[in-house]
Amino acid sequence: MKEWLTDYCLSKKGASPDYPFGPEPLVCKVGGKMFALISVDGKNDQVHISLKCDPIIAVNLREQHASVQPGYHLNKKHWNTVVVDGSLSNEDLRQMIDHSYDLVFRSLTKAAREAITALIR
Repeated sequence: MKEWLTDYCLSKKGASPDYPFGPEPLVCKVGGKMFALISVDGKNDQVHISLKCDPIIAVNLREQHASVQPGYHLNKKHWNTVVVDGSLSNEDLRQMIDHSYDLVFRSLTKAAREAITALIR
């Protein structure tokens, strides 16, 4: 599952991998800003992905899914950490990744957004 999450995150326009904290976690960035952190819990080999989220949606997701928790070591208002335990479908995870990426991409300067868009053409 970690490979699938990594591949999907890095398939986003202008996404790049980074390891600012050592070999774990993988930090996925767009325009130099983080939109996902992917890690494996060493105790039980459980995959976790932390994603940026609109604060209202973040609370709703936490209320609806036990596997969605406030962002671990992140701003808990704007970040969720998802325990990838099979309780959420791949489509649910895709939508959460897309939402995180879109929030971060839209926060970039116009010039940065245009530079990323130009790379794709």
